[in-house]
Amino acid sequence: GVLVEGLGTFCIVQEPVHLGEEGLLLVRRPIFKLGMKMVPVGSAVALTLSLCLADRIKIEPLNYQVLSLFISFPRHIIQDCVEETIRLFSFHLEKKHNVAFVFRDIGVLTCQGDTLYMMFYASCIKRLEKRASLIAALRS
Repeated sequence: GVLVEGLGTFCIVQEPVHLGEEGLLLVRRPIFKLGMKMVPVGSAVALTLSLCLADRIKIEPLNYQVLSLFISFPRHIIQDCVEETIRLFSFHLEKKHNVAFVFRDIGVLTCQGDTLYMMFYASCIKRLEKRASLIAALRS
């Protein structure tokens, strides 16, 4: 999993999908857990947290140095951009504005009123689970 400080954690969980008489298939699917500072107490996000912990997924912080190698910008510029974007998104969450936060090649984090959800792109799910991409996409 990857922790984006101030926003939340992206991780992959494996879960069984029952195929009726054909048996059981394990599929991998993405999960996003909003950072606890941004989540009201009693939120359904606690379920996602327990899923990540139950799978004993290793969570690492976002590696700005590796990102800088891929996109050819200095590390400090990338980190400043990420932090500023998170502050802007947090501001809109606090004000309960309808806002969408797009993660290229991953999906869209959307806030509408009191509802916050992460919608992963089908292409992201297919990259995670080549054997059962249709089932994984349906389950997510």
